Amino acid sequence: MAVLNEFEQRMVASIAEHGWYAMHVLADGDFPGFTYSIGFWESANAPEFLIYGLPKKLMHSMLWEMFRQLKAGRRVRDGEPISDLIEGFDCIMRPIHVSHIREHIGSALWYQRHRLGNDRGLQAWQIFWPGKEQKLFPWEAGCNEDVRGWQPLLYLPKEQGVG
Repeated sequence: MAVLNEFEQRMVASIAEHGWYAMHVLADGDFPGFTYSIGFWESANAPEFLIYGLPKKLMHSMLWEMFRQLKAGRRVRDGEPISDLIEGFDCIMRPIHVSHIREHIGSALWYQRHRLGNDRGLQAWQIFWPGKEQKLFPWEAGCNEDVRGWQPLLYLPKEQGVG
């Protein structure tokens, strides 16, 4: 078995202790930052989840609540509203198209390879949040351009663009 570096050791230890690990990816130019889960597939028998464009601490707490809901039996369904992630707003989950998986959740793929010897079949879903005033989601007509810009539509194939 390969020797794990310090980051990998920290990730594996966190998943063993808490059931999952949050990977924060910083904004890069015009591309907003995001946070995704690592270990949901193993600890909650669920896909990994990713959130774009909010403050790091908020995205982390949203993923914690999602983890709790999954452990309590929440089903994962395309377009289904999710309560209690952001106070006063429902969010919506959508599956991430396979063409975006490697680019967006690389450490989750590493973790599955570490645990199972392969990374085949790892699924991930994106949690979308609505605009504060209009309460519209990025794919809805009339949605604020800032809300659209902070949440790429990863349920679309890469060939169709990311935003």
